[in-house]
Amino acid sequence: MKRDAKALRTGFTTGTAAAAAAKAATILLLGHEPPEVVEVPLPSSWNGADAPPRLTIPIHKCAALPYGGALAGVVKDAGDDPDVTDGALILAEVHLLKEEGDLSDTTLRVEVAGGAGVGRVTLPGLPVSPGLAAINPEPLRQIEYAVYEAVKASGKTVAGVIRVIVSVPDGERLAKKTMNPALGILGGISILGTRGTVKPFSHEAYLATVRQALDVARATGAQEIILATGGRSERFARGLWPENPPTAFVQAGDLFAAGCEEAAQRGFAKAHWAVFFGKLAKMAQGLPSTHAREGKLDLAALVERARTAGLAGEQLDRARESATARGVLQAARECPDGQSVTRRLAEALAHDAADHACRFCNFAMPVGVAVFDEQGGIVCLVEPDGMS
Repeated sequence: MKRDAKALRTGFTTGTAAAAAAKAATILLLGHEPPEVVEVPLPSSWNGADAPPRLTIPIHKCAALPYGGALAGVVKDAGDDPDVTDGALILAEVHLLKEEGDLSDTTLRVEVAGGAGVGRVTLPGLPVSPGLAAINPEPLRQIEYAVYEAVKASGKTVAGVIRVIVSVPDGERLAKKTMNPALGILGGISILGTRGTVKPFSHEAYLATVRQALDVARATGAQEIILATGGRSERFARGLWPENPPTAFVQAGDLFAAGCEEAAQRGFAKAHWAVFFGKLAKMAQGLPSTHAREGKLDLAALVERARTAGLAGEQLDRARESATARGVLQAARECPDGQSVTRRLAEALAHDAADHACRFCNFAMPVGVAVFDEQGGIVCLVEPDGMS
């Protein structure tokens, strides 16, 4: 079913959820009634992102803690985006700690820490230093601002430290479905959000994840990068190049041009794409994105490639009648010399794809292409030097 982007519902980030929970808990901590909703500042109010400056967020729970402090929770709403964290409960526990001695001209400061279910950074290359909770700089600032707003609105003079502990009860389980393990973020999800809102099916959001993975790869010493179109192709690529560190394997998805550009900008010596036939056919056309919404497969050109690779007779007719790249591949496999025809076709397409990849990165980095079958066998391998 085709999605109408204009009809899709926008959601909010884990950073916005944490900021709203922290503000609600602070309001209660300072003696007011627990709020049902709070309004929080979004990063767009200071970083110029394309989003509203403020957002009103419903509070799922807000209660005083028996040992002091307050706890509030917000249910993350990703809108119509298929976000792993959609529906996750984001908690903020808030305490006021009195400090002795001179605070100079700062009477109040806010400290933000990560609790259970918030990941811990273990590798360099990310916006957060190793050893710290995976709360990115923009949402960290957003949480601080939200707490200061609550203090100002209370009308009270508050001195000392307001300590905020962000936790996600289901965070460790959810994190296994994200890129966090590959990025060296362990034990939970990340608190993210440069906009504060979630755009459904956002190209920018996925590209940001790819950039982070490339930064980690570079910071951990990877000299070459292997860009995979998905989880299976990444798994097969790890088996093909086991000598590379785990961080060298990055799922770039449909971002053919952007993946090449971003890798080249970081100075990798060379790159490989790990692909299956369907994505390969679109890459060979030079489409910047292989997503179905953004680039149509030229079946006539693909069939002509198959013909020059040796496809003929009844199988060629079948390929011409096919509506998909898979149909053309199946016709090639079923011809009398199917294995050779399939290999020649894949090699021709892989060389074209490698040429386009080099063009996308302005020839700053050689790029190869590995083509896998459904079982992980190598159909063909075009090395970054153009040899197959």
